[in-house]
Amino acid sequence: MANLKINPGNKKSKINREIYGHFSEHLGRCIYEGLYVGEHSPIPNVNGMRQDVVEALRNIRIPVLRWPGGCFADEYHWEDGIGPKEKRKKMINTHWGGVIEDNSFGTHEFMELCRQLGCEPYINGNLGSGTVQEMQNWVEYITFEGISPMADLRRRNGREEAWHLKYFAIGNENWGCGGNMRAEFYADQFRRYATYVRNYGSNRIYKVACGPNSGDYNWTETLMKIAGKYMDGLSLHHYTVPGDWEYKGSATQFTERDFYITMKKSLYMDELVREHSKIMDQYDPERRVGLVVDEWGTWYDVEPGTNPGFLYQQNTMRDALVAAIHLNIFNQHSGRVVMANLAQTANVLQSVVLTEGPRMVLTPTYHVFDLYKEHQDAFLVESTLRTAVVGIDEAIVPHVHQSVSMDEKGRIHITLCNLSADSGVNLSVEVDDRRITRAEGRVLTGAIQDHNTFDEPDRVKPVAFKDFKFNGKGLDLVLPPTSVLALTVD
Repeated sequence: MANLKINPGNKKSKINREIYGHFSEHLGRCIYEGLYVGEHSPIPNVNGMRQDVVEALRNIRIPVLRWPGGCFADEYHWEDGIGPKEKRKKMINTHWGGVIEDNSFGTHEFMELCRQLGCEPYINGNLGSGTVQEMQNWVEYITFEGISPMADLRRRNGREEAWHLKYFAIGNENWGCGGNMRAEFYADQFRRYATYVRNYGSNRIYKVACGPNSGDYNWTETLMKIAGKYMDGLSLHHYTVPGDWEYKGSATQFTERDFYITMKKSLYMDELVREHSKIMDQYDPERRVGLVVDEWGTWYDVEPGTNPGFLYQQNTMRDALVAAIHLNIFNQHSGRVVMANLAQTANVLQSVVLTEGPRMVLTPTYHVFDLYKEHQDAFLVESTLRTAVVGIDEAIVPHVHQSVSMDEKGRIHITLCNLSADSGVNLSVEVDDRRITRAEGRVLTGAIQDHNTFDEPDRVKPVAFKDFKFNGKGLDLVLPPTSVLALTVD
């Protein structure tokens, strides 16, 4: 028996909607075939953006989309992706598969995609191989309304008005693929480049610095010490890898022990956020600088027969629980975590959609984002969970994992996941100083390896949740094994 006690009188931090963000890189079939098919494609599209994917992302209220990378960002030169498409430069994507990048999807196309999605654009600038002037010009091209060479160039390319751009990252993984820099060197470079990422007119840019790789706490301390006052956000990248980086494991063929190892490794995100936040608190006690987890998710061996550089993997109920765990953690730390971006949106790593020609599949991870969307812009409230543990050998995890929020109408949104591969759990929910009179929920459940395919696209999908009953203090429910539940109570 597990017990969840909720104190709605103790409202904590706001859960910024950008925590539910996504990431699109010029990698494999994420952009091309996934999000963008071109204006002349037989696949239904508007200005080249495939409409089934756009509609699916709008349904989960996608709040922000990061682009163009990733490692690709620090070899991307934005002027190659503007102007007539037949005149745009072609390049080799040296990071991902060695394929030709024709730059048919560039700045104008990305901003059009964000317009159709109704989301904020988050652009990652090139610090690794780009110049200060190149970055300055890109920001001016996008956001300057007046007379200038870059604004005039934008107008010649068909866009009279400047765009609104809120989020801009200055470099990506500069400790690795973005230049193999030392923290001190990058901190100085960030200060230099950030100086020229200017605010024009009413547009105000939230400047994100390249933060640490997983548990590199020295990087965080060095950046905060040298450059903290110049940044608005600090990124964090961490992937859940069941095996090691050489043999990561299969996305669909795994044991129960592999499942619990993955759950335990997912929970490590909580430690990472707490420990990096402690360092940030030393230099930024007012919490002005946000933690931006702009790459997270599972990383397995690619699907057999696919290009190893395309990072195409399937997506099971195991991934659904990884997503639920992470979103619960980000909710719980929303006082410092202001944005997160799942890697990646389509056809790459832990995707929310998979495409194959004209067909599209919604993954179990997609359905978790659908279940959790009511948390967006709600307030975290105090909650205490008492639960047993489950697992195998060294891979022991809580039976239940949760987060709770309250929206402006006073409705309480509870998200719960059962991390057991084979056992359900009885759980009671109590709300202080309030009697629950209404409850409505949806649940996603299945065997640990269950996933959706193009032949069986609805094998894993949410269904109405009815397995609860009211009692004098709240309600009692039964959470099935390997499940994610979203419950709204009044």
